[in-house]
Amino acid sequence: MCEACPIVDWAEALPTVRSFTARRVTDDMTDYIVWYDRYEHDDKPVVGGKNASLGEMMRAEMPVPPGFALTTDAYNLIWRDKELVDSVNELLRGLDHDDFAHNLETSEKIRHLIEGEAMPDEVVDALAGAYQALCEHCDVVDLPVAVRSSATAEDLPDASFAGQQDTFLWVRGLPSVLEHTRRCWSSLFTDRAIAYRHQMGYLHTAIGMSVAVQKMVDPVASGVAFTLNPTNGDRSQVAIDSSWGLGEAVVSGEVTPDNFLVDKVLREVVKREISTKHVEYRLTEHGVVEKVPIESDRQTQASVTDDELVQIAMLARRSEQHYGCPQDVEWAIDRHLPAGENVVMLQSRPETVWSQKQTGSISSGGYDPMKSIVATLVSPLHDKNETSQPTNEPNKPGGTDQ
Repeated sequence: MCEACPIVDWAEALPTVRSFTARRVTDDMTDYIVWYDRYEHDDKPVVGGKNASLGEMMRAEMPVPPGFALTTDAYNLIWRDKELVDSVNELLRGLDHDDFAHNLETSEKIRHLIEGEAMPDEVVDALAGAYQALCEHCDVVDLPVAVRSSATAEDLPDASFAGQQDTFLWVRGLPSVLEHTRRCWSSLFTDRAIAYRHQMGYLHTAIGMSVAVQKMVDPVASGVAFTLNPTNGDRSQVAIDSSWGLGEAVVSGEVTPDNFLVDKVLREVVKREISTKHVEYRLTEHGVVEKVPIESDRQTQASVTDDELVQIAMLARRSEQHYGCPQDVEWAIDRHLPAGENVVMLQSRPETVWSQKQTGSISSGGYDPMKSIVATLVSPLHDKNETSQPTNEPNKPGGTDQ
């Protein structure tokens, strides 16, 4: 038995649910929703690290795919059910952290209980209104979205909770959004997450779960950009790696990415290395990733145009100016957006390549930033820092996009 496993009265330990002022694409207001384009720093405690990062980029007027956060207040509501609290506590009391098979079974039981819990009506209404507004904003019925976990654990000191919660891609329609929101909530109780909280001495109630709902991107090309030259630390240049499609061919080693250097001041491409690219990974109309051969005329063609390279470089520079330090930026070219508006940013974080003194292509060696973008766009076939799962649900005709 696990004597050290923190068992508490969930109802008393959780903060009082507050009425949260929603951010809407429309003028209507509901509780529990924060729109990325209305994000404020005060929202961070209730939207988690991932949503806060996306909101911060939109706050800086960067081209981030539109979406919203369902706050931790919505998650907290389910713990008002005393029967659920008692059942989860009973399962936690039975844990023996040396019995991995039993702990996995316990995790599955807890997740089943949470996913079977009726979602409060006010949360259903909030999600329904926000998802409908997002569909209307993008002018797509049943817009394909990513439903991602955004835990407040990402803000805790002395701990790294990366990869312990779930992400689901190509989710379409309100019923599926509701279902995968519950699955994000339950992913706070993966066997890894339970064991790690026990190891670090955190109460299970110390972590809240927000959920990200964001328009998917279907990329013509994707890659990473660093706001310095990783071979010498020159901050007057932006280094860009790019490949056709989702980037999975780069991660798997089947393709070497194109590599470019763009001068920040002159806004000119000052170096280009175009690789021969025989295959790419694309998303089918059913949201399934497939590997396809590249047509002969595109194999030696640059996967991004010079105009797109300059756009990427300027966006990376804007991110660097906003955050005040060199940045590692994930980007994609959305095939459903018009030229000049089709470069979107997926993530921006402090740059680490130069500090690691790596040289050569920024996608070579022990550090592989393309793994992160593949995890964002598809599924982590080769990534261990994120759990991304396509829903494998049919993609209805007439959809777009991530």
